[in-house]
Amino acid sequence: MRHITIAPDEEEAIVSQIREGRDRIYRELSKTIVGQKDVIEQLLVCLFSGSHCLITGAPGLAKTLLVRSVAQVFHLDFRRIQFTPDLMPADITGTEILEEVDGRRALQFVPGPVFANVILADEINRTPPKTQAALLEAMQEHQVTAAGKRYGLPEPFFVLATQNPIEMEGTYPLPEAQLDRFMFNVLIDYLPFEDELQVVLDTTSRRSDPIEPLFTGEDILKFHEMVRRMPIAKEVAGYAVKLVDATRPGRSAAPDFVNQWISWGAGLRAAQMLVLGAKARALLAGQSHVSHDDIRALIHPVLRHRILLSYKAEAEGVSVEDCIARLVREIS
Repeated sequence: MRHITIAPDEEEAIVSQIREGRDRIYRELSKTIVGQKDVIEQLLVCLFSGSHCLITGAPGLAKTLLVRSVAQVFHLDFRRIQFTPDLMPADITGTEILEEVDGRRALQFVPGPVFANVILADEINRTPPKTQAALLEAMQEHQVTAAGKRYGLPEPFFVLATQNPIEMEGTYPLPEAQLDRFMFNVLIDYLPFEDELQVVLDTTSRRSDPIEPLFTGEDILKFHEMVRRMPIAKEVAGYAVKLVDATRPGRSAAPDFVNQWISWGAGLRAAQMLVLGAKARALLAGQSHVSHDDIRALIHPVLRHRILLSYKAEAEGVSVEDCIARLVREIS
């Protein structure tokens, strides 16, 4: 990963750029996206903190359009990979081919579509685990290894993956190790009537205005650094750790319902992502520090893909969302 150095006299200007840019981002995205304010906020939090995002929703809810529009706002190189059962790891990372150079034959590495700033892994759960695993090194180390040689990915680098929750036939659930690398699991639901009517009118009449790029990749790297410098009180960080620790059955902090309804809780990365996301949210909102409300606002997208329910919970019709909501009520 590439790190960037920011001089102390630059900090104030960058913070102002972030806070002023938030409203401009929403204005540009409104050219193509109607409603979905919470979804957009969570996606922006992921991007500003340098993390990856899993987007879950039914077909036709503009998941692909949203990701493409965000990439245009940030003037980033965008690639879409359609995940299918016959997709191979080399189709993602790249492969070596035999080429003739200066009269000699040699193996040359041809980069795959993963070599871009924003990767849309469309319907990621439609490809077997072997191919899914091709993204693991890229997501964690921002590099690809081919034939024993490492190739760095362009910075910034984000994986925004989509999955369809309703078609189980022909899908392969993502392994827990890969799920844990996504900062958020963002749920996109159907629009309210008025918003859906607006979409229908807009998309069946004139073409929407083009999205204007607002930031460069270099700007994004500076934003990542500023998010990490955002102050957070030890008490607030402790609240995040306490919430995550309470999801683990058998721990002293776990409420009784956790021991009954959860068979496997969230790991350390959940607490890290919760604090990092809260810092980005506070910075985007123009706050001077992170609050408990920032932690609570992100607890659902951080935990919903990191908690495994027990058979008892499934038999009683208890959902992961129910467990998280009750956890927030009981843990202070």
